[in-house]
Amino acid sequence: MLDADGPETSPLLHVRARPHGSLSWGAARDTARATGAEGASPTAEVPLSAALGAVLGADLVSAIDVPALDTAAMDGYAVAGEGPWSVLGRSLAGRGTPVARLRRGEAVEIATGAVVPDGTLAVLPHEEARASGDVVHGTCAPGRHIRRRGETVPAGALAARRGAPVTPALLGLAAGLGLDGLPVTRPAVRVFITGDEIVHSGRPRPGSVRDAIGPVLPGLVAWAGGRCEGRKALPDGRAALVSALDGLPGDRVAAVGGSSSAGPADHLRAALAELGARTVVDGVACRPGHPQLLAVLPSGAVVAGLPGNPGAALAAALTLLVPVLCGRTGRRDPAHGGRRARLSATTGSHPTDTRLVPVRLHGGLAVEIESRGPADLRGAASADALAVLPPEAEGGAADGTVELVVVPT
Repeated sequence: MLDADGPETSPLLHVRARPHGSLSWGAARDTARATGAEGASPTAEVPLSAALGAVLGADLVSAIDVPALDTAAMDGYAVAGEGPWSVLGRSLAGRGTPVARLRRGEAVEIATGAVVPDGTLAVLPHEEARASGDVVHGTCAPGRHIRRRGETVPAGALAARRGAPVTPALLGLAAGLGLDGLPVTRPAVRVFITGDEIVHSGRPRPGSVRDAIGPVLPGLVAWAGGRCEGRKALPDGRAALVSALDGLPGDRVAAVGGSSSAGPADHLRAALAELGARTVVDGVACRPGHPQLLAVLPSGAVVAGLPGNPGAALAAALTLLVPVLCGRTGRRDPAHGGRRARLSATTGSHPTDTRLVPVRLHGGLAVEIESRGPADLRGAASADALAVLPPEAEGGAADGTVELVVVPT
């Protein structure tokens, strides 16, 4: 169901409401995260190969010292005392050293990562050494180029906190700590797309519209650390929504696309009322994306109602859905990293609403990309971020910069 991105007319209960009834954009984001944090998603131990993109469900504490022993940080010679040194053999990573202890004037040729013998003063790099037969010459400072036991991560140290996104680097860290799996949480999102006029494959016939919201959500949800449990098409009407949302488990989040509007075809509010849901956001003073909704079912499941226009739905998902998922897991919101830039744009501030303007970033400059209203995804599809233009009444930043909302690429 398509909607106009116009003002909301239904009565609201928010104490922090805008003059025309909607929650301010910043307050909506904060409310969404707090709402997500009211519930939790289950934590499960999964293999490292299945953990990428999830969120760490518990603090990661190292059970071992890394490295486990003193090792060489360079290819060269492990030496004891002052030179010259007699070379007693070669030590390679993963193999035993030819001698357990070096005495003054002795050395072993050594590879990066190999265990240094007891008594080692330093590692003399190959490029700083002068070798003549079994004797090597050079100078080095005590302790140079040796990685001490536990230097990288000592046993008992906090390696990563709960709520950290599981990145490729975190997977490498976990493997280095000797782990084969991680405790992770990945909130599950059920996607419902409403509208009798919506088609989900092929070219739309006259009078119908291709679903452009459903394809956006899986990648957006995964970017926020969650996963989509498929996508279901629903006809217009309250009964279909009640049936879809009734019995939704408390650890689930529902994203209902095309359901939140200001007109007579809005059935989501009626369905939520029938189910006894608690509405926490009923309209947001932003453009695009004004007619968006956030509610909590009696089970604890959260429902995010997204406008029918795809550009507005993307803005609403970044405003409500992503913060809800991040609140569920305790992770940082990837869309709101605090970056700012100077804006080059023809679009001006709205008297009462926050504008979200697609931009390309060039250093510290954000250049507006043309976008033709809430139905248009062309600007967002080529954007690096959405520039946040606060309402005229709030004024701009003293330094002339604007906040940036990152979009997944």
